Amino acid sequence: MCLVFTCDQEDRVLATQMAPGNCPYCGGLVSCADVESEWRFCFLPFYSKTRRKYYCTFCRRKLVLHPST
Repeated sequence: MCLVFTCDQEDRVLATQMAPGNCPYCGGLVSCADVESEWRFCFLPFYSKTRRKYYCTFCRRKLVLHPST
């Protein structure tokens, strides 16, 4: 007897827009994207989360915002 479980994660971009500021690495423009992540277990969705990701439009680096202390 063999059990096979499949887990899958799918990311879908909901919207993109320009963000204020410049990239600290190359000075390019910063863009933000609203991304919805959905985890599936045996082809059934069981977890979904929407988050905003920032990246540079010139060098394509992911940028992380650190909360100010």
